Amino acid sequence: MKAVKIRENIYWVGGIDWNLRNFHGYLTPRGSTYNAYLIIDDNITLIDTVKHYLYDEMLARISSVIDPSRIQTVISNHVEMDHSGGLPKLMDLIPNARLVTSPNGEKGLRDHFRENWNFSVVKSGDSISLGKHTLQFLLTPMIHWPDNMVSYCPEEKVLFSNDSFGQHIATPERFDDEISEGIVLEEAQKYYGNIVLSYNSQVQKELEAASQLDIKMIAPSHGLIWRSHIDKITDKYRKWAFNQTENLAIIVYDTMWDSTAKMAEAIREGFENRDVKVKMFNLKQFHISDIMTDVVDARYICVGSSTLNSNMLPPVSAFLTYLRALSPKARIGMAFGSYGWGGQSIDQVDEGLKLCGFELLEKVKAKYIPDQETLKAITSRIEKEI
Repeated sequence: MKAVKIRENIYWVGGIDWNLRNFHGYLTPRGSTYNAYLIIDDNITLIDTVKHYLYDEMLARISSVIDPSRIQTVISNHVEMDHSGGLPKLMDLIPNARLVTSPNGEKGLRDHFRENWNFSVVKSGDSISLGKHTLQFLLTPMIHWPDNMVSYCPEEKVLFSNDSFGQHIATPERFDDEISEGIVLEEAQKYYGNIVLSYNSQVQKELEAASQLDIKMIAPSHGLIWRSHIDKITDKYRKWAFNQTENLAIIVYDTMWDSTAKMAEAIREGFENRDVKVKMFNLKQFHISDIMTDVVDARYICVGSSTLNSNMLPPVSAFLTYLRALSPKARIGMAFGSYGWGGQSIDQVDEGLKLCGFELLEKVKAKYIPDQETLKAITSRIEKEI
């Protein structure tokens, strides 16, 4: 396995995870990569490692360039195990190497591995010289762990962006212009919706700090390296981080005997009659992590459930829990659903959307099977309220 040269004396030496299909609840049908970067200089430096089971692949790529035992510095931008899993074996190979990380990075790595490595702690504004190359550091806490930081090489104008700008995708290509632009942007949006969305305020600060840098390449910890579409992905991040939604409604629901599904169609018609784009998601068919891709853009989030034993259906409860944890802001929510006698599910969905902090439209209920008159009334009400 060979390294891939990305800039002068800078190489991608990561691992490709072709088989990954679930990243702690986030479906990854295209797999992923764990990106590590090798800088050849007077001080040979490795930026991040890989998940533990791809360590040998990373080592083989490093070995295609230099003897791995010559590495003198390791940068740990992020403690999470998909980036630090290879550290124990690597540090056994290079026990005297310095391990550069943030203050919370040192704490996290000590807690994870119980090792007294040669830590060198940096903060925002610090830099280290590797010889001809310099690395500057910017702490980015809570994008998406407390330890996160990014590294910047001004000589080559490369931002090693950690989890920012990443995508879960496994490909033999390494750069954003080597595959369909639509695919890489879609995977970047899905990644943002499932990993980064909770931390919009922190992303805003990172974007402000990054705007002061001359960036010709963004090298994230997952997925493809950005070299041709940097303006597009940074514009997207700015839009997402500042909650700039589109004229889009998503309708997410589960249904027992299709009554709630009929209501969903009536709601769709009301939005479309007001020229609002609509996307429909039956939770029997769509995974919650796929839906989050469109939550990133949606102004309206409508959630429906039939009533089962005085409660909402379990997939709806799971979606609302996931949605609340990712905490999109500046959205308009609406609960709807059918019932036989109690009707508690609709109130529970309404409360779940309220806990997300959304502005709420009046909830919509229908008893048993909604007839055409009821469905027309639902459509008419949507037309009037939005």
